[in-house]
Amino acid sequence: MFAIVRTGGKQYRVAAGDKIAVEKLAGEAGDVIALSDVLLAGDGGESKDLAGVVVSAEIIAQAKADKVVIFKKKRRHNYRRKLGHRQQHTILRILGVGEAVKAAPKKAAAKTEAPVEAAADAPAAEAAPKKAPAKKAAPKKAAAKPEADSSADNA
Repeated sequence: MFAIVRTGGKQYRVAAGDKIAVEKLAGEAGDVIALSDVLLAGDGGESKDLAGVVVSAEIIAQAKADKVVIFKKKRRHNYRRKLGHRQQHTILRILGVGEAVKAAPKKAAAKTEAPVEAAADAPAAEAAPKKAPAKKAAPKKAAAKPEADSSADNA
C-alpha cells in the first residue's frame, strides 16, 4: 500500500519501509509521528478511500543538508559577497500506511524505570529528620583601631 502525503509544502509518495528527507519537523530521534495530510492512498493500481488513512513515521535523525554557496559579484565595481546556507531537514522511516503504529519501547524507557524505583525508596529517606539550613554568620564589624593615647603624650 502506498500514499501521497504533503509536508513542508512538498508532496512525497511513500510506502512502508521507505526513508525520506523532509523539511524540519519537531521531535527527537526515535519519536513516532503521524503525517496527517494524506492526498491519495492506494494499493497497486486502485485508489483507496482517504477516511481514516494515517501514515505513521519514525524520526531517524535531525540533520542538515549540504551547504549552498551564494556568491554575488558586479564586474568592475569591487563588489563581492559570499554567503552560505545549510537547510535543516528531518529523516523519516515510514512505518505504515493506513493504520496507526504504536511507538516501540525506547532505551529511555529503561532510564525512566530507575527513578521510579528510587522514588519508592524516597519515603524512607523523607522519614529521616532533615537538617535545618545553616544560618549565615552576621557580617563582622571592623575592629576599632586603637587611637594614639594623647593623655600619655601630654603627661
